[in-house]
Amino acid sequence: MRPKVLLSWSSGKDSAWALHVLRQRGEVEVVGLVTTLNEAFGRVAMHGVRAELVRAQAEAAGLPLWTVPLPWPCSNDQYESRMRGLVERARAAGVSGLAFGDLFLADVRAYRERQLAGSGIEPLFPLWGAPADTPALAREMIGAGLRATLACVDPKQLAPQFVGREFDTRLLAELPPGADPCGENGEFHTFCHAGPVFDRPIPVRVGDTIERDGFCFADLLPGAAPE
Repeated sequence: MRPKVLLSWSSGKDSAWALHVLRQRGEVEVVGLVTTLNEAFGRVAMHGVRAELVRAQAEAAGLPLWTVPLPWPCSNDQYESRMRGLVERARAAGVSGLAFGDLFLADVRAYRERQLAGSGIEPLFPLWGAPADTPALAREMIGAGLRATLACVDPKQLAPQFVGREFDTRLLAELPPGADPCGENGEFHTFCHAGPVFDRPIPVRVGDTIERDGFCFADLLPGAAPE
């Protein structure tokens, strides 16, 4: 019997690609997607994606969604307390691993490993590599049919006009020098709406652009754009 694992699910392309890679390898059984939701706004923390869109992703991926509600504002102690509750729930369900879509940030990986140390839940990093790997990784995602929209942009690293754009080869070509093609340094965050892990595309359209807490967000709305 394969070990049961959960996948940390931000709603973005890296989460979706991590699920694709784990399913291809077949070494573990992904039994659920874990998403942190801002209790005040009903949106994914950091990405700002509406909860209903994340639920549509989980349905299209054929997996249950494990939500972790977070208060707003949320201190690090509160975040870690809620995540400990998740770990306890996971262990009770026979889960032995928690996978992440991190690509190369060593400090982020080290933090996750510290938080899970001694918990009985093993951290997994199926996409782990080096900064030099991300140009090819981005092209591989797009070539495999992954489709995503930039839901959040850090204007200190990327022009606000990038928010709401599709993650495609044209966007990769127009990124400024020094920007990571996968946005791993926080340049941008995405919402994945189609790809090999979904049995159907998630209809989504781009609404208003909102500036909040120093970031630019595209308010992504359920449903296809009008003709």
